[in-house]
Amino acid sequence: MRKSTEKIEAFKHRRKKVISRLGNAALLVAAHPEQIRNDDVHHAYRPDSNMYYLTGFEEPECFLLIRPNANPETVMFVREKNIERETWDGFRFGPEGTKKEFAIDEVYKIEQFEEKCLELLKGYDELYYRLYKNEEADAKVQKVLLNLKRAYGRTGYGLMTIKDADTFLGEFRLKKDEYDLVNQRKACEISAAAHVAAMKFTKPGVNERQVQAVLSHEFYMRGSARPGYSFIVATGNNATTLHYNFNDQECKSGDLLLIDAGAEYNMYSGDITRTFPVNGKFSAAQAKVYEGVLNIQKELISYVKPGIFFKDLHKMAEDRLTDLMFELGLLSGKKEDVMKANEHRKYYPHGCGHWLGMDVHDAGLYYIRGEARPIEAGMCFTIEPGLYIPADDKTAPAELRGIGVRIEDNIVVTNSGCDNLTAGVPKEIVEIESLMASR
Repeated sequence: MRKSTEKIEAFKHRRKKVISRLGNAALLVAAHPEQIRNDDVHHAYRPDSNMYYLTGFEEPECFLLIRPNANPETVMFVREKNIERETWDGFRFGPEGTKKEFAIDEVYKIEQFEEKCLELLKGYDELYYRLYKNEEADAKVQKVLLNLKRAYGRTGYGLMTIKDADTFLGEFRLKKDEYDLVNQRKACEISAAAHVAAMKFTKPGVNERQVQAVLSHEFYMRGSARPGYSFIVATGNNATTLHYNFNDQECKSGDLLLIDAGAEYNMYSGDITRTFPVNGKFSAAQAKVYEGVLNIQKELISYVKPGIFFKDLHKMAEDRLTDLMFELGLLSGKKEDVMKANEHRKYYPHGCGHWLGMDVHDAGLYYIRGEARPIEAGMCFTIEPGLYIPADDKTAPAELRGIGVRIEDNIVVTNSGCDNLTAGVPKEIVEIESLMASR
């Protein structure tokens, strides 16, 4: 269970960066609680992203406390070694193992959290901590804060000011360094290979869940620990439901299949969407919608470079997709009036993308103090315009009803433009049809 020296140094470097920005505030991060249902069935555990980002530690029931320029500067509270419980639930590092393997200054048992924090947090006026994310952890923290207030007596000190740790740490996670990008690229590479395999597998008569099985198989066989989010495998009209995840319908000839799926690798997630014909050939109506969305997506990607604003990408996507809706006969009237009335949102109800990283909708602010932030080198995000025309939309041209198209790639901003990390999945019509013809 030993962690590699390279990984530990990367986590130490991250902690040093965070410490340099904390000032006189302390930082407290809680792990996710273990997932156990009432009938004692355990679900797969996924560590809290902030905890992993700063430590690499993957066990539940733990806290990380950082106290800038203090001794000890980094403190963890973890479950103690327990051979009986490890027989049932798996290996535990325990306090001694955690201190040694994760280069933490001091490590205590989780049962000592309230007692030790009373001393460790004295003298701090501010604490970065994320409330309302973990009820059990919140209760422990609130008890510590109340005990601290009582310990100060009538000195004039009240409850410590709490600041949002997620917002604070999101600013570090938003711009990826080379260590981040190695993992991000690998997650995208695995995700891309799975999408290609799913395209090759798909044909009339297969079930959406069988396509999901192909994706899942490729993820795990290529080193992914888990999917980055729930699979969306939506055939025909199902694709007009944005977060469709029943994934249990037959894929029929003449329908499109929309797949939105991404693999997680070392806690970083890919997030790719492709839409393609079940029988391997786009109909004229499908091709018209698809080509329109694809051209818009390529235009958006080509616009990306340092200094632009994410909000401008959203506006561009809305503007171009609204033009496409007019061209397809989905809308009529004056464009300005249509957009002012949000009529275009009927067919395009989401944004053009989101930050991507350790969480598929990753941490980081889009606006700072109300002002849009400029995009910088090292930021990763998705670009995913789409058009969704429900089968029961009587106002739409008959040949377009039931068509849902979304095309999504994963972008990292470079010093002069951007790299498409998921370009390995075909998206040109001729490429898709050629690949599916080779099945």
